[in-house]
Formats: sequence, structure tokens, C-alpha cells
Amino acid sequence: MELHDVWFVLIAVLWTGYFFLEGFDFGVGVLTKLLARNRPEKRVLINTIGPVWDGNEVWLLSAGGATFAAFPEWYATLFSGFYLPLLLILVCLIVRGVAFEYRVKRPEESWQRNWETAIFWTSLLPAFLWGVAFANIVRGVKIDSDLEYVGNVADLLNPYALLGGLVTLSLFTFHGTVFVGLKTVGDIRERARKLALRVGLLTAVLALVFLLWTQADKGDTASLVALIVAVVALVAALGAAQVGREGWAFALSGLTIVAAVAMLFLTLFPNVMPSSLNADWSLTVTNASSSPYTLKIMTWCAGIATPIVLLYQGWTYWVFRKRIGTHHIADAAH
Repeated sequence: MELHDVWFVLIAVLWTGYFFLEGFDFGVGVLTKLLARNRPEKRVLINTIGPVWDGNEVWLLSAGGATFAAFPEWYATLFSGFYLPLLLILVCLIVRGVAFEYRVKRPEESWQRNWETAIFWTSLLPAFLWGVAFANIVRGVKIDSDLEYVGNVADLLNPYALLGGLVTLSLFTFHGTVFVGLKTVGDIRERARKLALRVGLLTAVLALVFLLWTQADKGDTASLVALIVAVVALVAALGAAQVGREGWAFALSGLTIVAAVAMLFLTLFPNVMPSSLNADWSLTVTNASSSPYTLKIMTWCAGIATPIVLLYQGWTYWVFRKRIGTHHIADAAH
């Protein structure tokens, strides 16, 4: 296996880690409107991800940085062609981070309510737009002979991509619902379990249609195996959530995300960004990669830094592993 193949796999792993981790905190952000009945419950939901949301975004920075360094042609074409949706995602992530930090800086209820509304929308929009972006990458976009994107934003809003956005939004919301069941106690935990069934069934329908569409259009044997794993894991997650086995439900919903993302990358390889105009103009792991020397240096750096990142992030989750409920929320508004 060549180094550019190794880095394609590593980038796939980074995106998978990002969607696994950021997926549930996007889902929790969406649940602040769908599940919480009052402001103390909203605070419980936000507190479940408060210690970890920023660490989860490290995976996005790593994935973007690795793409820039390992596949500069891919990075340039992707970020120029998908400029507006990616800019909107970036703005949402910035506002979302500010909302988490500023929400408790003033005691007025209107101030805190407005920032909580911001958390909802800046969780929902990226959860949808990431699906639109990756569906377009798999489907293929208008890349010319100079390896440049020549389409427009309207080209990205095709039925397949919009369905991909609905799949990621519903899947992340389901992932967040089982996470809330795992991290809370009392009435909110019971309602999360009931909501998980409704969201999970919707997710199963959307995901099955999208994955079968992908398999029919781009798939092979390996992607079919990933599809089967994703579907079985999602159904098993629903069952585990309904019998109160939240730990298993969360692990299985995470496995659904892992298998689904793996399927998308399997259908891509050896392309990194297919051209819908001419297959010969597609960006591949060969024509989009950096020099072998650059990839070699990156491999050494990743080998040193990755275990450190995994250790400190795992420690964070261990420290904040306890369940919480409304009785842990102080009566004071501030």
C-alpha cells in the first residue's frame, strides 16, 4: 500500500471520528428544542456535552489539516467548489462555540434563551450540511480538465445530496438521543428513550433509501458489507434503547455512523472527488496527493501526536462520565 492510500484511510478515520463524536453533540443541540420542556432541562442537555464539545471539534481540525497537507488538490477543489456551504458550517461552529461560553455570562432569562436558540440552529444546520457535502463528493461534481470545480451552489442541491443531509441530521439526532439517555436520570431519560424510537425509525427509513441508492450507483462488495453492518447496527441500537440498555444503544448508533461513513469512503476509492463531467478528470489519491516525502513526514508526526490526543480525550470522557439530572441544576438563574 502506498503512502497516499494510507493517508486516504487515515483521513477517512478522522472524518469517522468527527461524525461519531460531534454527531451526538449536534444531536443534543437539536434536542434542546425537541426534548427539553423547560429551561432547567435545556441546561441539563447542554451540560451533558459542555465538557466535551470543543474536544470533539479537534477531529474536524485534524481532518481538514490532514486533507490540506496530504491531498492539496482535493482540499483546494473542495473548499473552492463548496465555499458557501462550508462557510455557513464554519460560521455556525463559531457562533455555537460562542453560545456555549456566553450563555451563562449574564443572568437575564432572555439573554440565556437567545443563546440556547443559537445552539439549536447552529447544531441543526451543520448536521444537515455535512450530509449534503459528503453526498455530493460521493455522487461526483462538475470538475473540468484543470481539476477545478466549474459548477454552482444550485448543482449541490440535488435530490441525492438533500437526502444525504436529512440522513445525517436524523442519524445525529438519534445518536444524541441515546447519548442523553446514557447521561441523564429521571423523567428526561425516560422521554429520551421514547423519542429515540420515533427518531430512530425515521432515521432507518431515510438511511436505508440513501445507502441503497449509493450502493446501486457506486457500490461494490466491500461497500455492501458496510451497508449491512450499518443497517443491522441501527436496528440493534433501536432495540437496545427501548429496553434501557443505553450504553449498548450508544455504541451501536456509533457503529451505524462508522459503517455508513466507511461505506461512503469505500465507494469513493481510489477517487477523492469524482468528476461528473468526465471520469478522467476526477481527483484521485494519486493526482491529488502531496509528494512521498511530505507524506512520510506527516506519517511520523501523526504516529506521535495521535496517541496523545486519544489519551487526553479519553480521560476527559472518563472524568465527566456521571449521569446528571435537573436536581443537579442550581436554582439561581445565573
